[in-house]
Amino acid sequence: MIVRPASPGDWRRLAEIHVLARYDMTYLPHVHSFTSVEKWHREMVLPRQRVWVAEAEGAVVGYASLHDGLLTNLYIHPSYQGHGIGARLLTEVKKSTPGGFELWVFQANHAAIRFYERHGATTVRVTDGSQNEERLPDRLMSFGGVSCDMHN
Repeated sequence: MIVRPASPGDWRRLAEIHVLARYDMTYLPHVHSFTSVEKWHREMVLPRQRVWVAEAEGAVVGYASLHDGLLTNLYIHPSYQGHGIGARLLTEVKKSTPGGFELWVFQANHAAIRFYERHGATTVRVTDGSQNEERLPDRLMSFGGVSCDMHN
C-alpha cells in the first residue's frame, strides 16, 4: 500500500469511497445524491483542500483531506477497512500538521471515536448536532495545538 497526494483525476473514486463508507453507517441519513458528492469532490475537496489517497492493489482505497486545521474527511472503502489504511492516512496528516488539527465525528460512530482516541485525539466538545447537515449529535476532537472550533 502507498499513500500519495491526490491528483485531480481521483475525484470520482473519492466520491465512490465517500458514499460507500457512509452507506455502511446505518445511523446516517442520506442528505446528498451521488452526483452532488461527485461534484463536491471535483469542485471543492480536490481543488481547495490538502488530500492524500491510499492505494492498494493498484486502486485508490481510501483518502483523507485537511482544510484550515480541520480534518474534513477520512474514509476507507468498506472492503479495505480494518487493515491499517486509516492509520497510515492519519499519520500523513499528522506529519503535515505539526501544530495539530481538529475533526468532527458523529457520536454514533463509536469505532471512529475509538480509532481517533487510540491515535491521540481528545474530545474538545460535544454537540446536539443542530449545526450539522445530518442533525446528529457529534463531537469535536483535537490532535493538539489548534482550536478552529467551527462546525462542519
